[in-house]
Amino acid sequence: MTKKKHDLTEGEWAIIQAVWSNQPCAAPTVQEVLQSERAWTYSTVKTMMDRMVAKGLLKTERIRNLILYSAAVTRREAQHCEIMRAAKRAFDGAFTPMMQFLLDSNKLSKEQLTELETIIKTKKVEAKSKR
Repeated sequence: MTKKKHDLTEGEWAIIQAVWSNQPCAAPTVQEVLQSERAWTYSTVKTMMDRMVAKGLLKTERIRNLILYSAAVTRREAQHCEIMRAAKRAFDGAFTPMMQFLLDSNKLSKEQLTELETIIKTKKVEAKSKR
């Protein structure tokens, strides 16, 4: 089985985040949630959501005249695809230079660095036990 790609545009990210927070929900609900940050009309939101259904990002359930939308992908699946795409585009798929760039570009507190260190140590133990 091949893994589906979940490449989302900036607008699709806004919509799917609203759906994740309110699912199942109708298009007017999503339009209302996004109203303060985007001046999208109902027809724009509805069209984008229908395209997202066609792409396999959203799924629908019809209850009489009401169409309810739910996410067909999890937040983690979408994040994974986004990170992989960024790594491939900006760092030729190499994670070490990407992590170095992120560490150099952000002012991390001592606590955040300790937390990252703990995560790396845990992953090392997991990798070692899989051998």
